[in-house]
Amino acid sequence: MESKINRITDILRRDDGISGAMHYTEQISWILFLKFLNDLEDSKADEALLIGKDYNYILDDKFKWSNWAVPKVNGKIDLINAKSGADLLDFVNKELFSYLKGFKNITEDPKSIKYKIGAIFEYLDNRIANGHTIREILDIIDELDFHNQSDLFQLSIIYEKLLKDMGSDGGNSGEFYTPRPLIKVMTDVVNPQVGQTIYDPAVGSCGFLIEAYNHIRYLDAKENKQRDISVNQLKFLSEDTFFGNEKTPLSYVMGVMNMILHGIESPNISKTNTLTKDIRGLEEKDRYDIILANPPFGGKEKEQIQQNFPIKSNATELLFLQHMMNSLKVNGRCGVVIPEGVLFQTNNAFQAVKQELLERFNVHTILSLPSGVFLPYSGVKTNVIFFDRNGSTSDIFYYEVNPLSKLTKNKPITYDHFTEFLAVWKERKITDNSWIVNINDIKDFDISAKNPNRNETIDHKSPIELVENIKLNNEEINDLMNEIEAILIGKDINE
Repeated sequence: MESKINRITDILRRDDGISGAMHYTEQISWILFLKFLNDLEDSKADEALLIGKDYNYILDDKFKWSNWAVPKVNGKIDLINAKSGADLLDFVNKELFSYLKGFKNITEDPKSIKYKIGAIFEYLDNRIANGHTIREILDIIDELDFHNQSDLFQLSIIYEKLLKDMGSDGGNSGEFYTPRPLIKVMTDVVNPQVGQTIYDPAVGSCGFLIEAYNHIRYLDAKENKQRDISVNQLKFLSEDTFFGNEKTPLSYVMGVMNMILHGIESPNISKTNTLTKDIRGLEEKDRYDIILANPPFGGKEKEQIQQNFPIKSNATELLFLQHMMNSLKVNGRCGVVIPEGVLFQTNNAFQAVKQELLERFNVHTILSLPSGVFLPYSGVKTNVIFFDRNGSTSDIFYYEVNPLSKLTKNKPITYDHFTEFLAVWKERKITDNSWIVNINDIKDFDISAKNPNRNETIDHKSPIELVENIKLNNEEINDLMNEIEAILIGKDINE
């Protein structure tokens, strides 16, 4: 299956309409999704037949995979009726996409898969410029079989790899992807259980929600060993467990599609800017048991958005933190990635938010991540804050991840980097990399991770000293430039 996907990416790279990993992932996605949908419907029709019922197909006959994508006669491709070139391109652009985009308008049930299909294709368009390229890709994907659980599981792994490649492409595509080892560690600590509601206010490609699903559903996800879960629990898991928001159209599409391809047919994902909601009006019924997130940081929000928050700030990371604090149920648990600056900054807004966090929530653990976790998308130093809504903070367990070698794009963070952390955090054991800080020892709500076990001292220079150093460096540069100039002049004279 993976070799076939690799062949498709090579084919797409040669198409005039495709530019970069973001485009080819997007285009592979919609074709994969329609093949998956075809196999899913076939399986449901077979199940209905076994119990003597009729199955109502979602797609009209004209738009079923077996009629437009790869029509067959006696198990072989029907070369006469299989569209290609300009005919196929026209059908895809003018008929197929307009038909699928209309699904959202013909059903009002947001939990139905019909509604989800409409929501996906509302923000998608075919970018493949050559109809012969589409034909080639359809024939390859038709060879994939998604009728059984192991094939679906394999598909989900491959789709995750596509999203990872897109995230590794750098630029804006990094917003789609949080490293999966980090997501798994955060999920292991927060430990979601069946029957709980799980929320991500900035879902991206839904990595946190999918890892939470795997955590609940599988004894061993790699071995595809499932837990025994009742029919009612499975229904709740599919329809009423996972919630999230995403404002970027392509992220939203990738996220919903990723959830469905992982077997969650009805994820409650909305295309909206989370920060436009006034958090003052939240009631307990609107809150969630579990929150897992890596919200965007470094952005600036306008005054109108800031009005939705008790503590106003133009820093997105501070607004998202307030949103999550107000979205957590009593006894709820949260794990969130934040930039280092949130921990040590002590201006009015940062101090006020952290005061509320420490006094209203139990901030039990702060995981200090090494630089390079989000390369090449971002080099910002980050931390993970874990807090529960079950009382105030008395002391904080800190753990500093210290890889043996520097993290790079080609040497990313792995699950093994967190082995010691996972072994010590629950018992709060003190090691060279871990320590505990009592709330009474925290000044000005500076909760940054300063490892007392390390002897390195940072020389903080005053502004005047920094200016003097800059002047001195400039003088040295000018002296060097004068020497170079004199050498060059002397060389010209000699010549």
